[in-house]
Amino acid sequence: MSARLSKVWARARSLVIAVCVAAVLLITALSGDHAATKLDLLGYGLLVTSGLALAGSARAPVPILAVTALCVVGYNAAGFDVPAVAYLFAVYAAVRSGHRIVTVAVSVGLVLSLPYAVMAYPGDGAGDAYAQARGVLELAWLVAAGAAGEALRQAMQRADEAERTREETARLRASEERLHIARELHDSLTHQISIIKVQSEVAVHLARKRGEDVPESLLAIQEAGREATRELRATLETLRDEEEQAPAHGLDRVPELVERTHGIGLHTTLTIEGQRHEVPEAVGRTAYRIVQESLTNTARHAAASTASIRISYRPDALAIRIDDDGTARPGAAPKPGVGLLGMRERVAALGGSLRAEPRTEGGFTVQAELPVARIP
Repeated sequence: MSARLSKVWARARSLVIAVCVAAVLLITALSGDHAATKLDLLGYGLLVTSGLALAGSARAPVPILAVTALCVVGYNAAGFDVPAVAYLFAVYAAVRSGHRIVTVAVSVGLVLSLPYAVMAYPGDGAGDAYAQARGVLELAWLVAAGAAGEALRQAMQRADEAERTREETARLRASEERLHIARELHDSLTHQISIIKVQSEVAVHLARKRGEDVPESLLAIQEAGREATRELRATLETLRDEEEQAPAHGLDRVPELVERTHGIGLHTTLTIEGQRHEVPEAVGRTAYRIVQESLTNTARHAAASTASIRISYRPDALAIRIDDDGTARPGAAPKPGVGLLGMRERVAALGGSLRAEPRTEGGFTVQAELPVARIP
């Protein structure tokens, strides 16, 4: 709201200045000693035009600079000995916008052409014309207007640079803090998962040594511990900026997720639709994480017995849908957990869309669409 008000005020301020300048020029012309001619109407029109044109100097400084210069030449040729106040404002606006070379070129052209414009009015000799031209466009005021515009432009540049520096510093500090938290979390999880992995492997080893059947759930725990250890190791390598990093998980690893769910009693099917084609690494990695998180939530919270994964390859997008037959009821709002929030952030970062909600026929569904063409 404040940004909108500032824009409205900037436009209103430009309009007020333009009207005031036009009024000053018109009053100056009316109060001066000017012989009535047929060119009066044209001269008054050019005076008012040069002032009102300043209303657009912020949006189009160079065209307004040219318009005010032509107006100065025109009303002086019509016999109006009025200072070029509007042109000075236009010079200030153009230099402030960074158009210094154009401003100098237009000003030089105006300085050279103004005496000839004054001589075009009957009754003025060459000497009077040059004297009047110097009075209309005082070089000192012209230089002052340009210097003021340049000073303000540099001040605005320094302010913008300082603001960018502050934002970059804040982002850097936030990134460093997130990195520190990620490392601490990684170290803690690695320790706990390593214990689970070792204990499950010992249990499997003892069961096989005794000739007993190893429960599927125990084998699933063992494989999950190994997979989690590999992922945490890859994450640690990324956090420590090592050159050799483990390859990121993508769509080619989704069948492994399906196989692992069988070990925990969740019958999962995988369906691939469309002509399979290469997708950007970021899309493949996000698709894998969506499937992984959805199956994890199904196994932990949904009390489901079956789940289905459908991956559709489209020319411009990759569509993913995971359905289960769990206990979620239609109309119930899903709990905004960390996993669901992470999925939304990943999908939003790629410019895609995500739906996670109970199904009408019961159970839960997660649907994501990831754009392919717009990802480099």
